Amino acid sequence: MKRAVCTSAGSLGPGGIIDRLHVDIRTSYTLVYMDTMNDVARTETGGYRERLLAGAVSCLQEKGYARTTARDLVAASGTNLASIGYHFGGKDALLNEAIAEIFEQWTQRVERSLFGADLGTGREMLERAMRELIDVFGELRPQLVLLVEGYPAALRAPVLRDKLAQAYARARTAGAGMMRRAAAELGVELPMDPEVFVSVVVAIADGLMLQWLLDPSATPDAHQVVEALAAISAIVT
Repeated sequence: MKRAVCTSAGSLGPGGIIDRLHVDIRTSYTLVYMDTMNDVARTETGGYRERLLAGAVSCLQEKGYARTTARDLVAASGTNLASIGYHFGGKDALLNEAIAEIFEQWTQRVERSLFGADLGTGREMLERAMRELIDVFGELRPQLVLLVEGYPAALRAPVLRDKLAQAYARARTAGAGMMRRAAAELGVELPMDPEVFVSVVVAIADGLMLQWLLDPSATPDAHQVVEALAAISAIVT
């Protein structure tokens, strides 16, 4: 970019001098910004995006959504403020992406539990999935608190609400894909729309998550949940 150059005062009136100074100032800011972004781009071998996401998850677990600052994120990730803008556009967008990342990681855990060993029966597969959704509450308590704190924030922040809605949609799609894959490998037909089934399972897990955070001892485990679902099925059929 060609840098603007001030002319002598003798060739411009007072207004022209002020306008030219404004041009120089704007140009200087632009050049500084471009230099900063180039510095950020040159650090990409350090995996700044992944470090920022990991740092954001850590900050969210420790301080919550509303209390996490951009400087907290920089300290936790060992990056810099410019990296947040370069990769995510701002602090809030980074935090929103970190919350969605937790959904993704949880979905991947369920998939590994289903297909990482012999499939077994449909009921056995359901119980394995429920173990990864319910029996992990103790292990994932910081993430659970973060998710629960994110819900009221999402009611006031359309961008976060959309991000959470998209995360749920991806979880439903992924879960439905797992069901179709399992049905194909077991040689059976699915009895209903798999996305509806997954939505119900997620609703059960979400509800039990809230119960567990308030009263862990009163929350049923995965085996008890599957037993209850089987009992309901027997009643309504």
